Amino acid sequence: MKHRLIASVMTRDVVAVERGTPLKEAADLLARHRVSGLPVVDEDEQVLGVVSLTDLTLRQAGQGIDPPAGWVARLSRGARRDHALRAKAGARTAGELMSSPAVTVGPRQTVVDAARLMAAHNVERLPVIDEEGRLTGIVTRRDLLGVFLRSDEEIRREVIDEVLVRALWLPPQYLRVDVREGVVTLTGKLPRRSEIRIAERLTERVDGVAGVIAELGYEEDDSHLQPTERALHGIAEEWMRKL
Repeated sequence: MKHRLIASVMTRDVVAVERGTPLKEAADLLARHRVSGLPVVDEDEQVLGVVSLTDLTLRQAGQGIDPPAGWVARLSRGARRDHALRAKAGARTAGELMSSPAVTVGPRQTVVDAARLMAAHNVERLPVIDEEGRLTGIVTRRDLLGVFLRSDEEIRREVIDEVLVRALWLPPQYLRVDVREGVVTLTGKLPRRSEIRIAERLTERVDGVAGVIAELGYEEDDSHLQPTERALHGIAEEWMRKL
């Protein structure tokens, strides 16, 4: 089951700055466009880094003072960023203030990939780059949130089309599929017991699904069969390895 690709949710009209852009201009752009970060690009649209509200806050906090060791430690979570924080305090351009290298994502990666990167690096947005590193868009946490705002009917159609028809090779009406507030209830009887697990796991992977309730029975108990025997009975070994 494939998740939505970044290309389908990203914003293509990106506000960016260059390395030499003055900080005042970068701050004005952040405020005017109501964004939390700006990609910094070179003349070839290669992404060099990102200037964020956090970077500007650190710069303002350190302006004109020599930060106490305790203050630096709290902000940097370690002495290795001490030098970088002090450098930001004297920054005058986007290139001097930016966080680099930028955490980026590709248009063919999934919303799950983007969510994991955002969580791991504690960032609100990711520049989207092509194979040559050029800026093609931007994806934000708000963009990813849209995946979970899919209508119940849209989720229901995808479960039927992708799980029942394409994955399990069953007629669309074979099971009853009900969706309420993102929770999918599967009701009915599948041909084989092993297909229950497959149906549950694949339904869980549909974007926007908040939970799965499987009220499923089976006509044949194939739990005692070896993987090769299951394949002969209609259960592909590839599916069993993935789940």
